Amino acid sequence: MVELVRSGRTPEDLPREFEPTAQSIWNWVRPAERDGVARKDGGVSSPEREELAKLQRANHRLRQERDILAKAAAWFARERTPNGSSSS
Repeated sequence: MVELVRSGRTPEDLPREFEPTAQSIWNWVRPAERDGVARKDGGVSSPEREELAKLQRANHRLRQERDILAKAAAWFARERTPNGSSSS
C-alpha cells in the first residue's frame, strides 16, 4: 500500500480496490514517510535503529565482562602452584 501511495495514488482511492480504510493506509504511510530518510541513508527504520543501539550497548557490556573474567582467570592461574595448592 505504501508503494502505491508513493507511486501517486491517494489513500482515499485505495479502499475502493482493497480492504483497508483510508485511515489504515495513512497509518502505514506516515511512519514509512518518517523513516524514509533513514531507510535511504542507512537502510533502517527508527525502531530498528533503537534496537541496534540497545544491542550494541549490551554487546559492549558483555565484551567488558569477558575481558574482566579472562584477566581474573589468568591471575588465579598464576597464583596456583604446580601441585595444585595456593602459594599463600
